[in-house]
Amino acid sequence: MTTKFFDRLSNDLTQLLEDPIDYNVSIEVGKAPNNQIFKTHSYILQSRSPYFKKKFNETPFNDNHVKLLKLPNISVKIFNVIIKYIYGGIISLEKLENSFIFDLLIYSEELELDELVKHLQPFLVNNNSSWLRLNFARIYQTSYQIKNLEIIQDFCNGIIAKHPNTIFESEKFLSLPEDTLISIIKRDDLQLEEGKIWEYVVQWGKAKNPTLPANLDGWTSDNFLTLKKTLKKCFPHIRYFNFSNEDVLEKLFPYQQILEPKLWLDINTKIMAPNKPISSKALPPRKILTKTLPTRNTLSPLSSHIITDEHALEISSWIDKKEIPYTENNPYKFELLVKGSRDGFDIKTIYNICDKISNTVIVLKVEGTGEILGGYNPLEWEKTSQWKTTQDIFPFPLKTAKTSQWKTTQDCFAFSLKTANLKNSILSRVKIFNYAMYYDQEIFQFGHTLVLKDNIKADKSCFCMRNSDYTYKKPIRSDEFLSKAYFLPNITFSVEEYEVFKVSQ
Repeated sequence: MTTKFFDRLSNDLTQLLEDPIDYNVSIEVGKAPNNQIFKTHSYILQSRSPYFKKKFNETPFNDNHVKLLKLPNISVKIFNVIIKYIYGGIISLEKLENSFIFDLLIYSEELELDELVKHLQPFLVNNNSSWLRLNFARIYQTSYQIKNLEIIQDFCNGIIAKHPNTIFESEKFLSLPEDTLISIIKRDDLQLEEGKIWEYVVQWGKAKNPTLPANLDGWTSDNFLTLKKTLKKCFPHIRYFNFSNEDVLEKLFPYQQILEPKLWLDINTKIMAPNKPISSKALPPRKILTKTLPTRNTLSPLSSHIITDEHALEISSWIDKKEIPYTENNPYKFELLVKGSRDGFDIKTIYNICDKISNTVIVLKVEGTGEILGGYNPLEWEKTSQWKTTQDIFPFPLKTAKTSQWKTTQDCFAFSLKTANLKNSILSRVKIFNYAMYYDQEIFQFGHTLVLKDNIKADKSCFCMRNSDYTYKKPIRSDEFLSKAYFLPNITFSVEEYEVFKVSQ
């Protein structure tokens, strides 16, 4: 029987890092004045990292029998996590920002920490996919520059397959590495007609050979041979037998010289005699979705001083109840209706301006904390609500001297949006549909999870309730900011700014 005492071993090695007895490597990390010296041991580092093993072979000892290394491009904070992993084999990601984890992944790959690279990629994809989508441009560009990020690359290619214009119509397309292009065009779920894929591939091949004549009529046999050699590895992934007849004539025929004669014959055979057997390999057709994917709304840019385009994409995904958030294609237009600093902060103002308007999103920035709270209301606002006593439908009494009414819907939700202080956005959908929205001339509520009251800037009377699970699925603020009862002054907050948008397609 073999017993493994890994916990004690990890702890002892971590202590050795904190008290570096007999260290023989000094690593200067970061750039002055924020640099820091780490005293380490060559045997541990080179046994854990091929990168350090190479560096140590190239670096002589100084007079004090210490090797001096410099890592100016890595932050001290990131290297501190890495070096503790190298010594103790332990890493905790729960309290780290997503951007920090992604940078940690990049530098782990640079230092050839394969185990950590393999751990961080699925962690990001499985736990922080929303952040990856909202930062798609940066993530994708980095992933194809670093070859060992296969899981991240596959995640990005899945997005491109559904929204191919994000890469094929971008300025970066012509500079894609060959293996990256192939990883895209080989996908069965790439949402493009085969003729269009062919056009993009040929365009990419021409860009790799800028000396080719612009006019195809002036091409020589050598010109076609040059393009053929460039696209050699792309050819096996084109579904030639799924071209429309028009595309064969208009898109393939001009480039028939770069195709193998037997393949060109088989393509024409399938057009003229579909049932006749062919010898060329015929790939299955791509799995094109029947539902039209949303397109980017470029007519009206987002007019907000609270939320970003990425926030709007996330809210739109929640409206459509998408498990995979939109990335760069927002199917909705956000039309600004009300703004606190422009129109006033009284709840009555919102009712007056938004009367009879449905499908609205309200966002508000909390004074002092920088939180962005809000919610989506699919129902029409009502400036004059029908009288309804609330004591019969509410578990604790409200003021009954005002007209008020609970509204029923299953499509509304409240939220907290990701900011510098909140790692991930929080979505809370309605749980008890009959208590979804509460209308009152001086109060507006998303169930119990978000209550806006009176003058939301001057009166400091807004609050979120701890028992929000009575009407909504989860609270949208941390416990320290939640009220246990309907009104507790020490938990209430005021609003620095708010905006209400009409959401339409």
